[in-house]
Amino acid sequence: MISNQILQSTIDGLKNITRKELSVIEKEGKIIATTEGPEMNGSMVEDIDSFVVSPAESQLVLGYQYFKVYDNNVPEYVVQVKGEDEESYRIGKITAFQIQNLLVAYKERYDKDNFIKNLLLDNLLLVDIYSRAKKLHIENNVKRIVYLIETDIDKDMNIVEMVRNIFPAKTKDFVTAVDEHCIILVKEIREKETLEDIEKTAKQISDTLNGETGSKTFIAIGTAVTDLKDVSRSYKEAKMAIEVGRIFDGEKSIVNYEQLGIGRLIYQLPIPLCKMFIKEVLHGLTIDDFDEETLATVGKFFENNLNVSETSRQLYIHRNTLVYRLDKLQKMTGLDLRNFDDAIIFKITLMVSKYMLYMEKMTF
Repeated sequence: MISNQILQSTIDGLKNITRKELSVIEKEGKIIATTEGPEMNGSMVEDIDSFVVSPAESQLVLGYQYFKVYDNNVPEYVVQVKGEDEESYRIGKITAFQIQNLLVAYKERYDKDNFIKNLLLDNLLLVDIYSRAKKLHIENNVKRIVYLIETDIDKDMNIVEMVRNIFPAKTKDFVTAVDEHCIILVKEIREKETLEDIEKTAKQISDTLNGETGSKTFIAIGTAVTDLKDVSRSYKEAKMAIEVGRIFDGEKSIVNYEQLGIGRLIYQLPIPLCKMFIKEVLHGLTIDDFDEETLATVGKFFENNLNVSETSRQLYIHRNTLVYRLDKLQKMTGLDLRNFDDAIIFKITLMVSKYMLYMEKMTF
């Protein structure tokens, strides 16, 4: 169904051209868009129902002309134009024709949105995917990628339309809402587009939504697929990227599935196995037993690829102080982080602990 805002915009534009007062009325008689003043919106027009069920295409009543707008040969709207002359009649017919075309276009978009939603959620059989795609003129063997856009923006703001407006000329891209906080963009990508180009698109979306709404947006990206049936896989990857990014790198607003690294593996581990691993590595200790200073030092040490000199310089501490902290950690865990293998084990331990903490919060 066409939104009332679109109908209002359409007749406002037509009035600017024709100088005629126009209204769009639901078949039950309620005015949903009008140029005769906002106070008229929501008011009822008498006897519209009798006109709707009559065989007449148009009628003239008390200085207004009325015209039917059909959906599959069934009246859906009535256009009202003020005036009894031939010009008013012609303008009314043009307005009805314009809204008729809008109705067809929006219905096709709705059908495509519905198809894409079912495709993403794996609600279609393989044979149905290709047959319905053909009917909707959606190409199969096109390279596509899924962007999952998560926002806490008020539901009254039409985020779907905002995202669509970012790519107005891209008729082969699809934007649909999963729920009031999640928007999905299924975007066609060119063969020569790089990972950097794909992330630039995500940043463009993020900057636009943040600028227009003032609310933070989180975007996850799946992998590129070349077959329509695999779009759901890209969507699942983007969903995983949202969760993994939230656990291991909450500061990032854009997360790419291909860059999740080891976090992607840890996210799929069963909790009992994680607990067993932590117990074996830390000998009964937990991450909570380490003070913030030690953990901050370790984090910076990892950031600098186990480089003692650079880490001490960035932390503004003497090299011997850093060595002392690393020795202290070694006494507690038996792991010498200056050794690559031990560093990997402790890095995984930190990530597993983050994952377990996140899963515990999710159960409450």
